[in-house]
Amino acid sequence: MPDQTRHDAWQAGETDERFMARWSRELAPRFIDWLNPLPGFEWLEVGCGSGALTEALLGLAVPVSVVAVDPSEDFLALARERITNPRASFRKGSAEALPVANTSCDAVGSGLVLDIVPDRAKALAEMRRVVRPRGLICFYVWDYPGGGVQFLRAFWSAATALDPQAADLGEDRRFPFCTQEGLTGLALAAGLTDVTCAPITIPTVFRDFADFWQPFTLGTGPAAAYYAGLAPAARESLRQRLRDRLPIAEDGTIALEARAWAVQGISP
Repeated sequence: MPDQTRHDAWQAGETDERFMARWSRELAPRFIDWLNPLPGFEWLEVGCGSGALTEALLGLAVPVSVVAVDPSEDFLALARERITNPRASFRKGSAEALPVANTSCDAVGSGLVLDIVPDRAKALAEMRRVVRPRGLICFYVWDYPGGGVQFLRAFWSAATALDPQAADLGEDRRFPFCTQEGLTGLALAAGLTDVTCAPITIPTVFRDFADFWQPFTLGTGPAAAYYAGLAPAARESLRQRLRDRLPIAEDGTIALEARAWAVQGISP
């Protein structure tokens, strides 16, 4: 069995841009629209990656400042290259040990990160530590258990049809708490009040089958880890099965959807 964790997206840098980050950039503005935060906040972002949520905060939330934290030097370099707004600054650090002082921000946000943090309770405790009293804590993750990321569900359905053991390797098994009930419970257990959890859905339209397929070959995420461990003949069988079963339109496009759960609450 391949080591799934070494293919996780937060270590991947540029390859994640071809796989999940392209959809993160579609999701982040919708999250801010749903959140509808007050202007003038000092924000802390936990796990900025290449800056999808950072850009959405700067463009839509009217912040005084955004301090964006990530453990990956590769991602921080990408974010600094893309985002030159003087209200944004970037620091290296982990969700479980945020490199900022107590009660130093008005709001803490995190996009598509909390699922891959080893100690989620500690991460939420850190968010509470750094936010001011009655501050906003908010985050979102993909709805893996509900099959909300349809292109991943298509991959694992095809893989499992060819290899039943593949069923144990998907994101739905790795992140079973990414449900409305699980995420609400996580926020309440962290001591947040006025907790709200809602779905956000985005279209994921691929130009053609190559646009759909190539990201799975680049080494980012559990699906790519599985693909990397297959023999060449098995890889081709999986590719062909997907090609035969995807809803490919006459113009070659493949129109699917992806759903995330968004959570917000207030720190005491």
